[in-house]
Amino acid sequence: MSEEKNLKTINPATGKTIDTYDLMSNAEMEQAIKDCHQAFLKWKAKPAEERAEVIKNIGKKLAEHKQELSKLMTSEMGKLLSQGEQEVDLCSGICDYTAENGPESLQDEERELPEGGKGYITYSPLGVIYGIQPWNFPSYQVVRYSIANLMAGNGVLLKHAENVTGSALMLEKIYQEAGLPENLFKVLLISHDQSNDVIENDLIRGVTLTGSPKAGKVIGEKAGAALKKSVLELGSNDAYIVLEDADIDLAVKTCVQGRIYNNGETCVAAKRFIVVDEVYEDFKKAFVEQMSNIKAGDPTSDDSDIGPMARKDLREELHEQVEESVKKGAKILCGGKIPEGDGYFYPATVLDELKPGMPAYDDELFGPVASLIRAKDADDAMRIANDSRFGLGGGIFSKDEEKAKDLAKYHFDTGMVFINSFGLAKPNMPFGGVKDSGYGREHGTFGLHEFVNVKAVMLA
Repeated sequence: MSEEKNLKTINPATGKTIDTYDLMSNAEMEQAIKDCHQAFLKWKAKPAEERAEVIKNIGKKLAEHKQELSKLMTSEMGKLLSQGEQEVDLCSGICDYTAENGPESLQDEERELPEGGKGYITYSPLGVIYGIQPWNFPSYQVVRYSIANLMAGNGVLLKHAENVTGSALMLEKIYQEAGLPENLFKVLLISHDQSNDVIENDLIRGVTLTGSPKAGKVIGEKAGAALKKSVLELGSNDAYIVLEDADIDLAVKTCVQGRIYNNGETCVAAKRFIVVDEVYEDFKKAFVEQMSNIKAGDPTSDDSDIGPMARKDLREELHEQVEESVKKGAKILCGGKIPEGDGYFYPATVLDELKPGMPAYDDELFGPVASLIRAKDADDAMRIANDSRFGLGGGIFSKDEEKAKDLAKYHFDTGMVFINSFGLAKPNMPFGGVKDSGYGREHGTFGLHEFVNVKAVMLA
């Protein structure tokens, strides 16, 4: 990716360098940790209502900087400009929800003790929380963990992905402009080796990562070895089940959008499309037709449906997964070829005749490639959906919403399920997964309580 002396950002639509940033020295990194801890000691003493006012103001400042931030995200990682604007809107919404509901969810709870007397449960801030975040949602990934922790009274450090370094620094600027105390939210421009030292630092009280299962195992092990709590939001190959009573037009339209949104580079994207035999051919025909018409192009243009992939190596890895699946018997129904020209573009692609042992069946394809899988019936579809080491999200299409709800509640082995819809995240609903998709939850009171000391205070 880069030498250890600096970080580099590259426009994936052109392949040209945007900027370079000097890495922090170890001394600068350690000072940043100390400064964040000192800021935390003052911040934790402020009433939750006062912290909420700053959080609400961060939401306002994000809205004010929406155009500037969206353009920067597009230039750094290639998302459509319109989807960057949607991302910033979601970030502002998270701030508003947290500011409105945070103080109440952090209030003490009272209990009657069995032997008499009273007990109180308090949610006390822990300290400095270290976040390691990916590039695919440069603002949302940061806001998702940082706003909850700032509301809880913690300090926050961020190691963002190298290719969105500019977005990370702009967020730091926006937070400060909103009135957040200096050093309370700090971006660390550091290497992976330096990051390991951050986890081991005694002033770090918790670690959160959004990334691949491979990275999750490394970070989870290092945090565990240091006896520090971690939250891991990892990859997935979300299954979207289409039952015989589904509205096929709705299912096709939604599944296409769920596969190509954010250029297909979304952990909770629709990736495997498991369709029962009765409607398989109808779904396949319409799905392939719509995917064939998806236009990849300049992410700043209204004419483009998808932009480039974020990095050259990511495109190469995706194409290798497609080719390996084809070697093992998969059939390409559309797409599947790297286009000529500048930029890291990849066409919307559909694969059919998939079986276990193929990357397109077993693994996460982080790009605009859809895996079509035929099932006998609803039971078989659910078996295939759960036949995965991942468990982040999923979807069900059926006109019988009660049946779909029961399937989601009792059978789908994931952290989230969408019924007759596709979505990314809701500020008041938990976000997270099971199995190789990680552990812990973000958003709502769930994220707010991940990194607090749930303290029991008992009075005789």
